[in-house]
Amino acid sequence: MTAVLDPDLAAIADVRTQVAASKAAFAAIDGADQEFLDTIVRAMAEAGYQASDELARLAAEETGYGVYEDKIIKNRFNTGFVADWMLERRAVGVLWADEASKVTAIGSPMGLIAAIIPVTNPTATVLFKSLAAVKAGNAIVHAPHPRAVKCSVRAAEIMAAAAVAAGAPENLVSCLHQPTLAATQELMSHRDVRLVLATGGPSMVAAAYSSGKPTIAVGAGNVPAYVDRSAADITEVATMLVASKSFDNGTACVAEQSVVADAPIADQLIREMTRAGVAWLTADQQSALARTIFDERGGLRPDSVGQTAKRLAEMSGFTVPADTKVLGAELDRVGRDVLLSREILGPVLTVYREVDAAAGHRRCREILALGGEGHTVALHASEPTVVARFSDLPAGRIIVNSPALFGGMGYSCNVDPSFQLGTGTWSGSICSDNVTPLHLVNIKRVAHLARPWRGVYE
Repeated sequence: MTAVLDPDLAAIADVRTQVAASKAAFAAIDGADQEFLDTIVRAMAEAGYQASDELARLAAEETGYGVYEDKIIKNRFNTGFVADWMLERRAVGVLWADEASKVTAIGSPMGLIAAIIPVTNPTATVLFKSLAAVKAGNAIVHAPHPRAVKCSVRAAEIMAAAAVAAGAPENLVSCLHQPTLAATQELMSHRDVRLVLATGGPSMVAAAYSSGKPTIAVGAGNVPAYVDRSAADITEVATMLVASKSFDNGTACVAEQSVVADAPIADQLIREMTRAGVAWLTADQQSALARTIFDERGGLRPDSVGQTAKRLAEMSGFTVPADTKVLGAELDRVGRDVLLSREILGPVLTVYREVDAAAGHRRCREILALGGEGHTVALHASEPTVVARFSDLPAGRIIVNSPALFGGMGYSCNVDPSFQLGTGTWSGSICSDNVTPLHLVNIKRVAHLARPWRGVYE
């Protein structure tokens, strides 16, 4: 008689086996110089870029979320634009030297990193975290979402094979095949894990911070966009808003959730958003949509995430024009009981009209307070005083005259390009930056005597 191992026990055994193998891989590569690591990163990036189409298709088919063509762009962004940026910089060895102060900074790898992967971006996130970890001289074990195991495992396999072909040890990059809750918790709390790099829902992020390990995690992204009367081109603003929110069916948390329109341009903005593909909902349709997206406790229904605007309308019992890209809802209040004012991982935008920039600032602050603090604010204005006013909002990124999505991830704006955006202590995170390989090393200072030490007694 053959004994059948309990699934959780089997998953935990898988974690321990993979961690042991990855720890050995790190030991084999520990001390490698940046040039050798860059050879591996370059090979991984090339392999990931070539597999972008395959991985996008796998992710769309397995999860049922998002847009296949947009997932290709996400994969290529990480293995092309982001990887090129990484390769131009150093993460290990001497980072900088200040001859005047006699201090030299040296990057030292952390060791083994546990990476939590979200269902909304299951391949692009594996690609990014693998590249960042290896650039910084670390080993990494990915824990995918249970609804995205196959595509995440495949992405990790491609990264791992390319790394080995370029001279890396086996198991420098790996992925859990049985990512149960117990397995993921075992991975995060394992004694050999040095850092948890978490992207996921609120419960997973909370679990990561409760693991007892140093953690960099992403908070919620209820992102407001303020459109001021000084905005240079309202048609372009409308195009940016719709392009950003409809990209991959709204699965990126850095995309806009609400639009706050300055009264003098509000009607024009709504007209232009309509031309760009927004279908405006009646009060009854808004209520129906809210029931489709949120459950009785106010949580997002998984089956509503990452669906097209047309599909969300059908699920809610009404129809919209076939060319609709985004569902629009005009609201006059923000609150936990106003479900559509919350973060929605789908192509839905709410719009508020405000009399001036001061009122718009207050509304954006309200929106951020409802699950968006620390993340991102988009601002469309040409008046410097307006930009200055909105820059005091509690967000890690204030994106000016750009789509929040493409600016926030570091493509159309010159923040560090990344696929993990820190949200700071506003949301309980230790990091408010766009996460890069420099966040995955310990930086030590070699400091020479700069002034007579006996002077402290004088």
